[in-house]
Amino acid sequence: MSRAFAALADPTRRAILERLAAGEAGVVELAEASTLTQPAITKHLKVLERAGLVGRARDGQRRPARLQLEGLAPVDDWLRRAHAQWSDRLDRLEAHLATQTQSDD
Repeated sequence: MSRAFAALADPTRRAILERLAAGEAGVVELAEASTLTQPAITKHLKVLERAGLVGRARDGQRRPARLQLEGLAPVDDWLRRAHAQWSDRLDRLEAHLATQTQSDD
């Protein structure tokens, strides 16, 4: 999961994932939609692959990248748990502050 969060921390990699959400694309296609060079795109794709967020397969000479949603599952699970915990904490804080305000009146 740490690799996924590290990969998602970079705006370029998030942009690549957003593009791949629309369908698979090769390095050339991704580079054309960006200001980055093909080698730079390849490096970003390798980070995304190691994080389990992107998969690549051979299609003749092409190695198109495709989004792997199952790689986002651990991130989604963690975010859901964190959201629930923080919502609960904030609700308790709000209730505590409300009782403090009432006792001050």
